[in-house]
Amino acid sequence: MLRMKLSFYINDCEATVAITGQELYERLAPLQMSTLLQHVIVAAYSDYASPEFDLAIPDEVGAPRHDFENPQTIYWQEAINSGLKPGPLTVSEQDMAVLPYTSGTTGRPKGCVHSHRSVNANTVGASAWTSMTANTITLTTLPLFHVTGMQHSMNAPIFAGGTMVLLTRWNREVAAALVEGYGCTHWVNIATMVVDFLANPNLMNYNVKSLAFVGGGGAPLPEAVGEKLFQLLGVRYAEGYGLSETISQTHFNPPDRPKLQCLGIPSFDVDARIIDLETLQELGLGEQGEVVVNGPQVMKGYWNRPEETEEGFITIGEKRFFRTGDIAKYDEDGYFFIVDRVKRMINAAGFKVWPSEVESTMFKHPAIRQACVIGVPDAKRGETVKAYVILHEAQRGNVTEQDIIEWAKGMMSAYKYPRIVQFVESLPMSASGKLLWRKLQEEEREVSRGVTLAD
Repeated sequence: MLRMKLSFYINDCEATVAITGQELYERLAPLQMSTLLQHVIVAAYSDYASPEFDLAIPDEVGAPRHDFENPQTIYWQEAINSGLKPGPLTVSEQDMAVLPYTSGTTGRPKGCVHSHRSVNANTVGASAWTSMTANTITLTTLPLFHVTGMQHSMNAPIFAGGTMVLLTRWNREVAAALVEGYGCTHWVNIATMVVDFLANPNLMNYNVKSLAFVGGGGAPLPEAVGEKLFQLLGVRYAEGYGLSETISQTHFNPPDRPKLQCLGIPSFDVDARIIDLETLQELGLGEQGEVVVNGPQVMKGYWNRPEETEEGFITIGEKRFFRTGDIAKYDEDGYFFIVDRVKRMINAAGFKVWPSEVESTMFKHPAIRQACVIGVPDAKRGETVKAYVILHEAQRGNVTEQDIIEWAKGMMSAYKYPRIVQFVESLPMSASGKLLWRKLQEEEREVSRGVTLAD
């Protein structure tokens, strides 16, 4: 399956050269020459490991260089040491700079054509909005192939002339030690990392108060977690919002006045509006609809997908807006609030249930460390609400699934609370750290189909 996915990406974007960590080389090697891929440049993390570094290093990071016999494969250090000089600059701001792919959670992955102009717009915007300077020390924990990590944890710090403290594999203990040891000032992440970071029973053993900016996106940060972060650091979590199609942010929360579970306000030169899903007419204050955006960071279109590019945009007046597929509303201050993905909505007996709203409420239970809510088939209601829950270690055995259901009844409307709760040890995550709710939903529907057939 993984080989098929890699083959798709290589052939779709017509890649002939790959740069990879050596721990992943064996996955690429069979595709050399059998696809369009010809040359592979391999990096060994251990080439950069300092003997004085005394924190835990993952095995694949600390591994010495491997030997490769393929003449089309070369080590990164060898490529650097060859002394080759770049040719003259031949591109313009409108030429393609990067081609990030959508995650594919709602269909086949699509390459997003981003120019040097669109990438630069958000690089400069991210640096300015979060007050990065040459003295900024960024804790880099997001994968750099992901647009948020690329822009906020790599391009923006480089643009500002700051320092990056790179954590190649997420580890909450090491993250806390790095913040203390290097005096990290900025940390852009995803909500699941903050939840895990704050759940560390050893966190109080570290001084992490150098963090002056903590923010991110991917999913709304539960209010209870945001309050816990504030009590620890005196810093409010500043959420943002964006997509691969917008090379990260279209919205930011002002660091000095953020609102929790909020996308923020439109970024520099962004025109964001809410439209009705059926009529496509613009909606007003407090009304729920699809977010559409126009701005300098919006992609040109999908790579070799003219029909999907056409479907992805709408013209309002004389402006071309990208349709995000996300449901949101805005308040009297101009702050946008996410409701959920269009395709994630649960239809429970005719009532609309937005999983992210249910998840946010469930985080208020002191025993819940993480939750993922999905819709599952139900004979009477059509769909009903199910919650997968990871408990804090200290609470395991002290609370039951039925206890959670009974608690939820008193916390939310009758049609919203989860009728089913299942305790799990872990939840499926994408490589960028997002919860793969669709995978859980598909598994549930497969089980339901199997039961129906058996009946």
